[in-house]
Amino acid sequence: MKIRKAVITAAGPEQRELPLQRLVDRDGAAKSALRLLLDEAAAAGIGEVALVVHPDDRQRYLAAAGDAPAPGSAAPRVTCLSQPAPRGYADALLQARAFVGDEPFLHLVGDHLFLPRGATRPAAELVAVAEREGAAVSAVQATREAHLREYGAVGGPRVPGKERLFAIDAVVEKPTPTEAEQKLFVPGLRAGHYLCFFGMHVLPAALFEPLAVALHAAADPRKVSLTEALATLPGRARWLALEVEATRFNLGEKYGLLIAQLALGLSGDDRDDVLAQVTELLLAREKGRASR
Repeated sequence: MKIRKAVITAAGPEQRELPLQRLVDRDGAAKSALRLLLDEAAAAGIGEVALVVHPDDRQRYLAAAGDAPAPGSAAPRVTCLSQPAPRGYADALLQARAFVGDEPFLHLVGDHLFLPRGATRPAAELVAVAEREGAAVSAVQATREAHLREYGAVGGPRVPGKERLFAIDAVVEKPTPTEAEQKLFVPGLRAGHYLCFFGMHVLPAALFEPLAVALHAAADPRKVSLTEALATLPGRARWLALEVEATRFNLGEKYGLLIAQLALGLSGDDRDDVLAQVTELLLAREKGRASR
C-alpha cells in the first residue's frame, strides 16, 4: 500500500483564516501555517494535496501554498476544492471523495501544527506505519481525562511487540470520563489517561460511504463528526492507532498561534535569540511588579 495523496480541510467559518497566518519556521523563514502543513505532508512522501476551502478563499490559499518549501523538501502538487455551503467538518472531508478515488490518503486538519520531539515528523511515521501494516492508522496521544470533551478517543489492545501501536476496537466522540472508563480501556495506559485523536489520520477511501450515509441521514450535517464514520471501521477493516512522539498546536485555541510560534522559535536555528528575548520580557515584567 502506497500513500500518495493528502487532504487538508480548512473551510470552517472559524477555521478558514488560521492556515493563512504567517509564522517563522525553525529554519528562520517566514511561512504560512498552510506551508508548514504542506511541508509535513511532503516529508511523508505525499505528492498530491487537496485543500478543502471556502469558495471565496481559493486564490488566497493557492498563494499561501506558493511559499517556499522547507530546505530539501519537494513541494507537493496542490488542488483547491470548495465546500459550497458551511455544512461542517464531515461534509468538508466528503468534498475530497473524487480527488481521493479508491486510494488510502493522509488527512490533516488545517488549524493544527505539529512539532516532532525527535528526528521523524509525525506524518512521516504515520504514513510509514500505514504502508507497512496495510491498515488505516490514526495518530493519537495519551490525554488526561479532564480534556476528553475536546477530542475523539479510542480504545483497544497494544499490538504485540509494538509499544506505541494499538488495535482499535472502540471509538467515542468527546466522551465523558465515565464513558471513557467503560468503553475505551487501553492496557498499560496511566490511570486517568486515554488515547485521543491527534489531528492526522491515514484513512481508506471506503470511509467516504459511511460518511455520506451519516450526512444524508442527519437533520443538521454540521453535527456529523468524522468519528461517526470511523466507528464503522472496527470489524470491517484493520484500523490502528499510533501514539506519536510529537506536540500538537491548535491554532484556534486562545494564544494558539503565539504558543505555536514560541515552540517553533525555541526548537529552531534562532533558539538562543528567541530565548534571550523571552527572558528579557519576563525580567521587565518582574521589574514592573517590583516597582509598584
